[in-house]
Amino acid sequence: MVSQALIFLVATLGGLFALALLLRFMLQLLRAPARNQLSEFVAALTDFAVRPARRVIPGWWGIDLATLALAWLTEVMQIWLVLKIKGYELGSAVGIALVALSALAAVQIAKLALYVVMVAVVMQAVLSWINPYNPLAPLLTSVTRPFLRPFQKFIPLVANVDLSPLAVLLVCQLLLTVPLAWLEAAISRLL
Repeated sequence: MVSQALIFLVATLGGLFALALLLRFMLQLLRAPARNQLSEFVAALTDFAVRPARRVIPGWWGIDLATLALAWLTEVMQIWLVLKIKGYELGSAVGIALVALSALAAVQIAKLALYVVMVAVVMQAVLSWINPYNPLAPLLTSVTRPFLRPFQKFIPLVANVDLSPLAVLLVCQLLLTVPLAWLEAAISRLL
């Protein structure tokens, strides 16, 4: 009973912090406006870890690798703590277990990024119908534009309705269910 509560606490706190770090990375990567409530909240929440990490891990061509590395490291720690609480021991194959743990954390980050894209696409679609002048609209547009644009070139408007968000959601769901689920299962077998 106590172990289940600890697992819940570790998974929730670790997942939320990894999400905040990944959001910060994605917002910077996609050149989202920095002066909005979400960007400022995420920056304030993660500054204590990102600023010192930037001194050690340099950026690369404008990509904030320190934030991405911290998100990945948070996932590694979260998975490791959950396994320790469950009583898992690394045993004699420590090297293989560490590689599997690192790869599993990378898969979790990829899944989290796809979920962020899916939520942003859905929120943008709903806001475009309900309140297109919402303060979040420019942020959502900058986040979803790189994913929607390739589909908008090939999918015509139907009765003045853009169906490209459905295509993006379909591709994200396919990526989650086929390659990422297969990778996660294959890596989990190594643990």
